[in-house]
Amino acid sequence: MNAIALIGAASGWGAGFRHTENGPIALKELGLQRWLAEGGVAAEWFRMVASEKSWREHPNLPTPEIFDLVARHNAALADSVTGAMAEGKFPVVLGGDHAIAMGTWGGVARALGRRPLGLIWLDAHLDAHTVETTPSMNPHGMGAAALLGHGDEKFREICGGAVRPENLCYVGVRSYEDGEMALLRRLGVRIIAMDEVKARGMEAAIAEALEIATARTDGYGITIDLDGFDPEEAPGIGLKCADGLRAATTLAALRGIAGDPRLKALEIVEYIPEFDRDLRTAHLVRDLILALMAPPR
Repeated sequence: MNAIALIGAASGWGAGFRHTENGPIALKELGLQRWLAEGGVAAEWFRMVASEKSWREHPNLPTPEIFDLVARHNAALADSVTGAMAEGKFPVVLGGDHAIAMGTWGGVARALGRRPLGLIWLDAHLDAHTVETTPSMNPHGMGAAALLGHGDEKFREICGGAVRPENLCYVGVRSYEDGEMALLRRLGVRIIAMDEVKARGMEAAIAEALEIATARTDGYGITIDLDGFDPEEAPGIGLKCADGLRAATTLAALRGIAGDPRLKALEIVEYIPEFDRDLRTAHLVRDLILALMAPPR
């Protein structure tokens, strides 16, 4: 396993709950690096990529300016991810809202020379809106569409086409709008909804997702939105959607693919420290990283 580079993506402009800006900074201050070391994983903070403007200082920006801020933040994040990989490091990107997927996976795709990249997407939502279908205009609901080559031009310039539809697989979805589902169905993207996860088991779902993400690709990534988990297990999130993934079964399934050399990067997003209880969600972030990165016992 390459040296692990922790990259913070401190922006909440993509989400309705802009507090996600504080997530990576809080994880650093809480001692995530030390927690990982105690679990047998050596990691170093590579960079903290902050937005040009904080939502606390500029709470009421117009949508076009928000889109510009999100695009520039993602461009800087993509540069950091590419830079870490150029140094032979394994990026673990910590958000921030899920709009940062554009920068994370755009950067990974660039580092791979735009060769085919697969992506396993754990989330309660699809994040596959375009400007034409979104009910909220929040960019964190547009990341997957941009990665597939659809949506706002500024976003597509960063990551458009980074992932092919046949190499994207969702796990745990249970909340979406018709417009984004229609796009994904038209493209043929595999969606393992939460009811199917419960019926088949998390291990089987991850196994299928891995098969999809590695089919004729040069590697794959995993992006984990913490709202994919049941809010009782991950209270430190904004969009709470009941009846979600369970920590124990998810961690067990991820341990089954730990050490896979085809895995190129990991992304965990939407942590809101102000909403957390007893560090439950922060510890879940730690445990997710350890599940994939810790040496076998």
